[in-house]
Amino acid sequence: MSVEPIPSRPALIFRHEAPEDQPAIEVLLDRAFGPGRFVKSSERVREIAEFAPELSFCAWSEGRLLGVVRMWRVRVGGVEAAFLGPLAVDSDERSAGLGGQLVERACAAAGKAGEAAVLLVGDGPYFDRFGFSAGLARDVIMPGPVDQRRVLARAFKPLSEGLRGRVAAR
Repeated sequence: MSVEPIPSRPALIFRHEAPEDQPAIEVLLDRAFGPGRFVKSSERVREIAEFAPELSFCAWSEGRLLGVVRMWRVRVGGVEAAFLGPLAVDSDERSAGLGGQLVERACAAAGKAGEAAVLLVGDGPYFDRFGFSAGLARDVIMPGPVDQRRVLARAFKPLSEGLRGRVAAR
C-alpha cells in the first residue's frame, strides 16, 4: 500500500496592515460581511477612533490576503483600550485556526503596547478561548444599539470593576 504525501500548505505571512493593503482588505470585508457591516455599532466606534496599524495584522499567502484583524484606539470611561474589529478570514480558510492566530497576534501587540484592555463586539463562545469576557464589559456603553451580551473585553491590567462608561475617541 502506498501513501500519498500530503501537500504542504504555502507559507502564511503575517504582517502589520499597510496602506497598500486597503483594496484587498475592503474586498475581503465585503465578502465576509456584506454591506450590512456599515450599520453596526462597531462601525460607529471605527468612525470616531484612531486606527492602530501597529496593532493590526494581515495574513497573506502567495500574494493573496487570507485574513485581517484591525485595532483602534479608544477610551472607555477613563481607561485607554484597543477596539478589535473587524476580524475577517477568507471563506476557504475558515476552520483552520487563522482567525484565532490573528486575534492572538493583535492582542499580544496590544498588551505589549501597554493597552489596559481590548474591547470587541462578537460571539462569546468563539472569543472566550482568547480570554474575552462579557462580564468585564457589562458596563460599557457602545455608540449605538448593540446586544450587550456580545460586548466582550480582555484585560491586560487589573480592572477591579471592569470597563465602565461610554466608548469614545482618545
